[in-house]
Amino acid sequence: MTNTDGSLPPPPGSWWREGAIIATAFALCLLGGVVQIDDTLSAPPAAAYFIAVVSCAALPVRHWAPLAAMAATTVCGMLVAPLGLLLTPPIVAPAVITAYALAVRAERRVATRALLASAALLVATGLFGDLSWQDASRLGLVAACPLVAGVLGHSTQTRRAYLTAMEERARQAEKSRESEARQRVAEERVRIARELHDLVAHQITLANAQATVADHVFDARPEQTRKSLKELVETTSNALDDLRTTVGLLRQSGDAAAPAEPAPGLSRLPPLLESFRRAGLEVSVHQEGTVRPLPPGVDLTAYRIIQEALTNVTKHAGTGSAQVRLAWERDRVTITVADDGRDVPTEPSTSAVSARPPGYGLIGMRERATAVGGDLSAGTRPGGGFLVSTHLPLGAKDTMRRTERATIGEARRADAATKDVRTDDGEAGDAL
Repeated sequence: MTNTDGSLPPPPGSWWREGAIIATAFALCLLGGVVQIDDTLSAPPAAAYFIAVVSCAALPVRHWAPLAAMAATTVCGMLVAPLGLLLTPPIVAPAVITAYALAVRAERRVATRALLASAALLVATGLFGDLSWQDASRLGLVAACPLVAGVLGHSTQTRRAYLTAMEERARQAEKSRESEARQRVAEERVRIARELHDLVAHQITLANAQATVADHVFDARPEQTRKSLKELVETTSNALDDLRTTVGLLRQSGDAAAPAEPAPGLSRLPPLLESFRRAGLEVSVHQEGTVRPLPPGVDLTAYRIIQEALTNVTKHAGTGSAQVRLAWERDRVTITVADDGRDVPTEPSTSAVSARPPGYGLIGMRERATAVGGDLSAGTRPGGGFLVSTHLPLGAKDTMRRTERATIGEARRADAATKDVRTDDGEAGDAL
């Protein structure tokens, strides 16, 4: 426990050390009483015992009240000369000990003033009468002893404060490392969830559409049914391959090896659109401006946003067509995916949809766009249907990854504003 003057009690188990200090101070006081004024040696008089007992009795108090202990030992030192004893450094040993304790525990300004006052008072009683050079040097040593002890005490106080600050800094650094580790884990969890959603939900949606087509034409057009089932097998096989690849990367204990094929980008847009056409969705593409290469991260983001937007059209719009538009400008590319279908799905029913948790399609698209320095908006079109629009920069931005964590919450809030317009139906792909 710390007192109001900054003092500290002795730690438990240190009483043997305290006893040794008091015994040493008592012996030094008696040793100082052996030297007489005429520089002869004799047995310690009763006055020496008195000074030793009273001044050493004040030593334990220095742990709780160092200023009071300093005052008591200084008064005892001032009584040395009036009691007929020779004022020497050994006889003021208790005052030296309390001077060190005061410098360690008290504020530096308060301790400095107290030490200077104590040194002045100790030598003041020996200044009366004629002083020889020997007396002057002896009084100088007496005055210097508490001052030197104070300097050592200040040094100890500074070192303790430095060690305390270093320990606190180490604790704060450890907390900061733990917090950063938790943030990195959370970011990686969101990234993995987004990748699984983009990789698998698309294939599951196409498989569902192909199975629906096969069911509708099973009796009337067997050849069409067989074709749809073959496409269904191919789609599910691709979904399993994508899922196996992703899970395999997650299970690796070391650094992942280089991918067998490059990450998808706009160069793979034709095969993506063809997969939707096989599922019954007619997609038209219109490009404006000069096509330019995109940084890998932006290229992947553009591909995933188009993929997810068309997946939502297949699942929710209830229409057989969608329009993709890419407008290339000087410093950015604008991508829009539009349809003229219904705003909400009819299968399953609205009550069934409301009973299911919403998916993360719009959330994932916004997170991807924000992570590379772009933005995304989604909502109903004035003439009916739904529109997804994103602006992506043509240049890579190294700082965008660090801002992803701060924008995830904003993206989720923005998605909540549009989920009443189009709610994901909670199918198996959206649950990933």
